[in-house]
Parts: sequence; structure tokens; C-alpha cells
Amino acid sequence: MEQGVRERFDVIVVGAGPAGTAAAYRLAQQRVKVLVIERGMAPGAKNMMGGRIYTHSLETLIPDFRERAPLERQVRKERISIGAGGDMTTIEYATNNVAPDEESYVVLRAKFDKWLAEEAEKQGALIISNVQVTELITEGSGKERRVIGVRCHDDEVYANMVIIAEGANTVLLEEAGLTGPTPPHSMAVGVKEVYTLKPEVINDRLGLNDKEGMAWLTLGDMTDGILGGGFIYTNEGSLSVGMVVGLEDIGKANRSIDDMLGAFTSHPSIAPLLKNAQLKEHSAHLVPEGGYMSMPKLGGKGYLVVGDAARMCMNLGYTIRGMDLAIQSGICAAEAINVGLRDSNMDAVSKLYEKEIKNSWLGKDLKLYKHMPQFLADTPGIFQTYPAFVNDLMRDVFMVNGKGAEPLMKKMMRRAKSVGLSTLIRDAWKGVRSL
Repeated sequence: MEQGVRERFDVIVVGAGPAGTAAAYRLAQQRVKVLVIERGMAPGAKNMMGGRIYTHSLETLIPDFRERAPLERQVRKERISIGAGGDMTTIEYATNNVAPDEESYVVLRAKFDKWLAEEAEKQGALIISNVQVTELITEGSGKERRVIGVRCHDDEVYANMVIIAEGANTVLLEEAGLTGPTPPHSMAVGVKEVYTLKPEVINDRLGLNDKEGMAWLTLGDMTDGILGGGFIYTNEGSLSVGMVVGLEDIGKANRSIDDMLGAFTSHPSIAPLLKNAQLKEHSAHLVPEGGYMSMPKLGGKGYLVVGDAARMCMNLGYTIRGMDLAIQSGICAAEAINVGLRDSNMDAVSKLYEKEIKNSWLGKDLKLYKHMPQFLADTPGIFQTYPAFVNDLMRDVFMVNGKGAEPLMKKMMRRAKSVGLSTLIRDAWKGVRSL
């Protein structure tokens, strides 16, 4: 954009992540004049999270994505591990029978976001990268205040509607006074490393076949007893390995998140997987963790909020969802705007968008698990005492020595008493209710 130029679009999208680009794709399909502004060097250049996408919402947007999207591996194995000291207890589920609407894939965001942006461009969307939106332009005051465009340093661009897809760090919304400061308890810090390995080495070490992938989530004392955990996703020729830790508690830990990641990658159950691997990438990012209860106002006069900016994420402990929610929110935003443009009633768009979200699986899923983030935050035993409890119990179950056998129930009760039987029952009940 040249300095001083003022141009008008039907819709401006701030951010070329999955949510913003999905909205642009659907809008451009309807011949809506849409501009996407991305502050990164290219779509996906600054995105380190994601890793795994459940593809049902992507299939709604681009039915033939399987033939064209840069998918790394289809997830066929799930692992959940609880670590304490040098011990680790792991549950693994493997399947070869995945229905099309249940598929999930590992992706590299730099590749995937770029591809999705190119698909939106093919539909007619204009995408400009390496340009930062510095301010939302508004007019009026009070209840009549309306977002009418964006300012990019000296340039101003106007639109009937602005979609805020700026990601977890909602600077534009906060500076414009359209949302309050982000509560630290609703956010987390994620750090990720990508290690290159030959595909056949990954297959051998994890028992995978070509194009088969694994999602591996862990928790334990590697996070110093605070909310968080590690993850491993299998790319075609690399592994995405990372750690996510609650922002509110990170200052209470005795070590940095990079040190926690180091403890994770050097764990006896993880280190062999990374043997002779080359570190290719190291990055960090803010990620939303609060889910439904942390969602801001989803829109108002002249603007809508989608994806991570709307805190649309789900961390259930055993799985993490974000990209499918982001894409669906973009679709819902586009549908609402299309109706508003058709009826020449843009003031109705924010309510239409909220209704689209509420009536879709997206709103229902977010609401169903709305108590899970608070349960994880309010149950420190999950990250402090229970990892040792689980691994000590497993040691008791499998240990054989010359002292004579002991009834399994006696072993279990002894370990349960070490934690506190009433505490164990109470936390288990709270966990069931949050689901």
C-alpha cells in the first residue's frame, strides 16, 4: 500500500491465520471484495502452534483439500504420558479405521497457512503480507461507535466490516477499547522446537508406517508443578516438540520454560526419539487456554472477532483443538457478513455471527467443555502429586522381588492414602463433572 492511499473494501481481515483466511476464502467465493492484511513476512511465518488439525471444518470449506493441502501425516496413534522423575506411564491408542469426518493431520503452519492463503487468493481475495495494522479506525462514540477501517502507519483503508483475526495477542482490540486486558490465567506460553529426522527413522522409532502420524501429549514434573505439559507431533521428516505453560503461574516456577522444554526433551522416555536429530527451528508464542469462559464480545458495529483472538480453543488435557475451531469461526463470520451485505444491513452482522457460532458445533463444543480450563487450573495435584502417584502405583503393579507378593488392592490403597483418599475422590469427581 502506497503512503497516503485510501481505498475501500467490503471486508478487511486483520491476520492471515486459519480463521482470517477461511473467512476471506468464503467471502471471496461470494464475490465480496476482501482484503487480508498479514504482518508476517508471509502467511504462517509467525505461527508456531497448531501442529494438528481436525479436518471436518476444512472439508466444509475446501472439500478436495486432501489432494492439494500440505498435510504431513494422518494421525493414527494417540499417546498420553504422565512423567515423574525418570519414570513415565503411557497410554497408547492406535487405529487403522478412521472415517473421513473424523480425520486429523499433522501440519506445519508455515506451509499450511501459506497454502490456505493462496487458495483464498484463487477465489479473489487480496492478501498483503509484511504490513502491520497499527490501529482500528473508528467513528462516533458510546453505543454508536463503529469500526470503519484500519490504519497501517500512514495508510488508511476502509471497509463495511473488519474481521479481527490478530491471534492471541489482542493488541488492536485492547487499544481500541473493544475488549479489556487479557487475564493472564486465560493464556499460556508455548515454546516449540522442530527436529529433522529421516521419515524411516521416525517410523521405526514410533512404530508407524509411511504417512501415518502420532500425537503425543504429556504432563508431569517437567513443568515444575504448574499448569502445562509437553507435546510431540510427527511431521513427514521432522518432529514438532514443545511445551505449553500457563502464563499466570510461569513466574512461580524455579526454571524457565526453555529449561522445562530441555527437561522434557532429555527425559529418558523422550531423548531416544530425538537421538541424532538436528534442531531446525525454535520459536515461542502466546496461546489462548481459557476457552469458552474467557471469550470476549464476538463483535459489534463494524467488526467481528474470530479464532484465537476470540479465545476459541479447547485444551482438554488429552487433546488440544484450535485450528478446526478457527476455521469454523471464519466460516461463521463470512456467512453472517454475506447475509448483511445481501440485506444491506451491516448493523445486524454481529448478532448474526453470534447466532451462527451458538447454533454450530463450534459453540456447542466450547460450551460443553467450558469448565475444563478452570478444573485444570484449580487442581494443582494433576501437575504436582498425581504424576508421582501414578508412576509409583505402576511400579508397585509391575515390581517383582523376593519379599513375597502383595495384594494389588493393598498396593493401590497405600498409594491412594499417600495422596489423600478424599482428595483423590474429590478431584476425580470434579474432573468428571468438567467433562
